[in-house]
Amino acid sequence: MEGGKPSLSLVYQAVQALYHDPDPAGKERASVWLGELQRSMYAWEISDQLLQIKQDVESCYFAAQTMKMKIQTSFYELPAETHISLRDSLLSHIQNLKDLSPIIVTQLALAIADLALQMASWKGCVQTLIEKYSNDVSSLIFLIEILTVLPEEVHSRSLRIGANRRTEIIEDLAYYSSTVVTLLMSCVEKTGSDEKMLIKVFRCLGSWFNLGVLDSNFMANNQLLMILFQVLQRDETSTNLHEAASDCVCSALYAIENVDNNMPLALQLFQGVLTLETAYHMAVAREDLDKVLNYCRIFTELCETFLETIVRSPGQGLGDLRTLELLLICAGHPQYEVVEISFNFWYRLGEHLYKSDPVLHAIFRPYIQRLLHALARHCQLDPDHEGIPEDTDDFGEFRMRVSDLVKDVIFLVGSMECFSQLYATLKDGNPPWEVTEAVLFIMAAIAKSVDPENNPTLTEMLEQVVLLPQTVHSAVRYTSIELVGEMSEVVDRNPRFLDPVLNYLMKGLREKPLASVAAKAIHNICSVCRDHMAQHFQGLLDIARALDSFALSPEAAIGLLKGTALVLARLPLEKIAESLSDLCAVQVVALKKLLSQEPRNGKSSDPTVWLDRLAVIFRHTNPIVENGQTHPCQKVIQETVVQIWPVLSETLNKHQADNRIVERCCRCLRFAVRCVGKGSAALLQPLVTQMVNVYQIYPHSCFLYLGSILVDEYGMEEGCRQGLLDMLQALCMPTFQLLEQPSGLRNHPDTVDDLFRLATRFIQRSPVTLLGSQIIIHIIQCAIAATTLDHRDANCSVMKFVRDLIHTGLTNDHEDDFELRKQLIQQAMNQHGQQLVSQLIHACCFCLPPYTLPDVAEVIWEIMLFDRPTFCRWLESALKGLPKETSGGAVTVTHKQLTDFHKQVTSAEECKQVCWALREFTRLFR
Repeated sequence: MEGGKPSLSLVYQAVQALYHDPDPAGKERASVWLGELQRSMYAWEISDQLLQIKQDVESCYFAAQTMKMKIQTSFYELPAETHISLRDSLLSHIQNLKDLSPIIVTQLALAIADLALQMASWKGCVQTLIEKYSNDVSSLIFLIEILTVLPEEVHSRSLRIGANRRTEIIEDLAYYSSTVVTLLMSCVEKTGSDEKMLIKVFRCLGSWFNLGVLDSNFMANNQLLMILFQVLQRDETSTNLHEAASDCVCSALYAIENVDNNMPLALQLFQGVLTLETAYHMAVAREDLDKVLNYCRIFTELCETFLETIVRSPGQGLGDLRTLELLLICAGHPQYEVVEISFNFWYRLGEHLYKSDPVLHAIFRPYIQRLLHALARHCQLDPDHEGIPEDTDDFGEFRMRVSDLVKDVIFLVGSMECFSQLYATLKDGNPPWEVTEAVLFIMAAIAKSVDPENNPTLTEMLEQVVLLPQTVHSAVRYTSIELVGEMSEVVDRNPRFLDPVLNYLMKGLREKPLASVAAKAIHNICSVCRDHMAQHFQGLLDIARALDSFALSPEAAIGLLKGTALVLARLPLEKIAESLSDLCAVQVVALKKLLSQEPRNGKSSDPTVWLDRLAVIFRHTNPIVENGQTHPCQKVIQETVVQIWPVLSETLNKHQADNRIVERCCRCLRFAVRCVGKGSAALLQPLVTQMVNVYQIYPHSCFLYLGSILVDEYGMEEGCRQGLLDMLQALCMPTFQLLEQPSGLRNHPDTVDDLFRLATRFIQRSPVTLLGSQIIIHIIQCAIAATTLDHRDANCSVMKFVRDLIHTGLTNDHEDDFELRKQLIQQAMNQHGQQLVSQLIHACCFCLPPYTLPDVAEVIWEIMLFDRPTFCRWLESALKGLPKETSGGAVTVTHKQLTDFHKQVTSAEECKQVCWALREFTRLFR
């Protein structure tokens, strides 16, 4: 903080303002100032003083939270000799403040736990805390809070204590775990049936179960387990206590996932949960939804835990199928939220059975049939529902999850059998509209998995659906249109249905509530029945011309154009050019009209609708061209260079400050260039000039992306290479300025991603052009700096660039320039190799999440293939630079672990061995 340590009265004023200032700006100023204070060195002393003075709840909460944060993120600021006095002072604060507020106790408990995990000199902290506080009933509240958060913090992302220290702690906690359970039991005995204490005890026990350190034999015969189930069996248990007990049982079930190693406890839990069926029915009778949901969570966790046993030995011992009965009882509950809890289990059961002996399928089939019946019932809309089904509300999302689940488990029942049964319920009965709609919804989910070959049920069903009158409920029509779209394979095999199907869908397209779903179905039909649809192309073109006369969502309109473009590509070659010209003209006219208008706020002046439509046309017009024939789009796209480019160029200029519109312009150009390939060379010069000019003022990263497309298409053309390099150099200057700002890499990950995409394309298409240029050194330096960037796409692009860069000096593809490439890479590695390797190792240990490690491993592997002896020295030097101890005095990495890692990497025979070694090694620093 500037200006030195602030006075306590100033801190009090800021805390008061944060909580009580009626002016939001005042609150914001206080928040920023207090944030700065928390990051400063003064925060330690000031928090300590605030907790000592204990003036009010707000200042104590701020101080406790600051202490926790400092210990989590800035523990290295404190010299080792202050650790003991910090510990003693925190224990004294929590004792003095235990009655002020539970949230302050929690913050201080977290601070103490995080200190204990980092402070290697505090041996046997659990034992010392229990000895010090367990005999005083008034101290039990905070003692149990510390013992609850301690196991939770062991795997905290905020603490980088490393695998060595974490292993030591877990062994320590396992050693004292039975002492903790005995303490919890004595708390229950001392405080009788005090509900608050029971909740705390169950939370604490659950936390130790979650860490996986409780001895299962000891727990199987423990009184606490009996108390847990008694609480869950009692009808009069309060909601909060019921939830705490349920959480604890779920944690216990999760902890014994490896059933065979925890048999005594597994049996106790299994039998205990089966006794809760009566209590579940009681909760249903009392309409106590909270408890019903808790029981369903417990039943689901039981099934998840014993899943492998259920599949391995169904109906025997712990594979008892009463567990599935419990879930099906829950599926019968009228509220859909209850059955939804069990979805993950049913997915996993389906997965396990899919890989197993089909004989087993017959055992589980009746359970899945009952589940499907229940799901079809849950998918019913209310009888008084008006209009179409909502997709975006909670119930709409539930139906989508049902659709996904049905697709995943239908193989156990048989798609055809299920489809036939559903069809029979519609054909033979006369169900109310909401039942019909739900049945059609489930049929739409499975239609694609039914074999469309010679299938009379499917064709009969399709015939009936397209005859549905316009008078039926609009939700039934909506879902029937979805079903027709899903049955496009049937239409493709039975082209006689194409006309009636299209007529049916066209009726829907003309009605506002059904228009978008009908458009989506037409898109499906176009995608699957491309050849049959060619005869209907004129109709599609008419729809495309009048697109805005239909009440379509933007996605549905784009879908229709995509379908039209897919069919267009199947027309006779001579017709394609004229049709494409027609299709583009509609969008170009609209864009021209917008350009001539005065700018107005609102949708009418927004060109993105038309840009997206042009983009989708270019993207999906991919005719099949025989060798030697001219690309049919070439002529027309070259004409559209004359026709479309000035319009796109003007649109780009007019909206150059608006990232969203510029991005859509670039996307449209990208697909235009891709569509015609080399034929759009005339576009290159004016396009590059404009990109570079706008980028100097507005560095939108999409220009870099578009640049990478141009390099991909033209980088092999001798005549284009220098121009493309000039483009790259012109784009790099503003890019480097942007990325060199404070936190520039972190604040602009899209720019990093697109810059290295562009550089990678150059390495792939014209390596010597780039390697021989002045700009390459700056790009490599930027890449080395960006290796630490924790952003999935950006990091992936950086690693791919470095990997491909080195690889180009390794692949002798018999091109004349191989020796030159090798020599240029050798120069770059001599200059930057050590820095690159050190930065990669540092990034893996301290900056990057584990999912990025395979990409890093590929880079290391390429460096090693290029020059293994030199890499061995670079790696040794990088490892010497790593810290060997944490600020709390714990050993981060031993000499043996360093030498083992060095040996594993340098003697690896394939890339995945490097990846495994990196994974294990970086755990020491997490």
